[in-house]
Amino acid sequence: MTQKPPIGRDTRLCMSLSARPGNYGSRFHNRLYELTGLDYVYKSFSTTDLPAAIGGIRALGVRGCAISMPFKEAVISLIDDLAPSAAAIDSVNTIVNDNGRLTGHNTDYGAVRTLIADIDPATPFVLRGSGGMAKAVAAAFRDAGFAHGTIVARNEEAGRGLAALYGFAWRGEAEGAAPILVNVTPLGMTGADAERLAFPAAMIERAAIAFDVVQYPPETPFLRAARAAGARVITGTEVATLQALEQFVLYTGVRPTDAQVDEAAAFARG
Repeated sequence: MTQKPPIGRDTRLCMSLSARPGNYGSRFHNRLYELTGLDYVYKSFSTTDLPAAIGGIRALGVRGCAISMPFKEAVISLIDDLAPSAAAIDSVNTIVNDNGRLTGHNTDYGAVRTLIADIDPATPFVLRGSGGMAKAVAAAFRDAGFAHGTIVARNEEAGRGLAALYGFAWRGEAEGAAPILVNVTPLGMTGADAERLAFPAAMIERAAIAFDVVQYPPETPFLRAARAAGARVITGTEVATLQALEQFVLYTGVRPTDAQVDEAAAFARG
């Protein structure tokens, strides 16, 4: 392992912006900096003033910033360019700062494509959510060949819009049954929604695959219920690891080894 330089004036800063900051990204990136000997440091933040926060990234030369709920769409008007990964779905989860020019990327999409690659695309799914992350997930399912999908969102305008964009159906409430259930809402997330199931218990009991993008806690009530019912689960931690790896590469230009990624992910979980 190459020795990481001590923090000094040449150290590059990367960060994240989220309504509910967690520790996973900070621990993952900082551990990879140690393993690769890179002179970087990573810190998570929240903000009540998104324009000022993005202005700070530009003014202070912050190299990169991860963007989480609820800022993935609102940030678009505050940056200079969109990479194809973000432009295709109008959602940004990563900002890269090149000498004051801010470019938005989306690494969520690729992470989801990887995680669903072995699932038969003829399998119907129900996706709950209609925000920026829901766009990335819906696009990944559509581009992987899934044609039988339903978007569940109480906000009819947003839900119908997302469903129409990717050729899926829309419902206002989760009901019925589907082999694949996907939660892309804060339901089950640490905080006010921590004890809430993302789907009715009857739907979870009949599902074969449960996919939850919530990262904290790693095992949401939805995933615990799905495991108990014998379903395969895909966790938010898996999404977080894959998308954070691509962020790391965008920020540093370095692709760590599989062993380094595994060690950083284990460290972050611990």
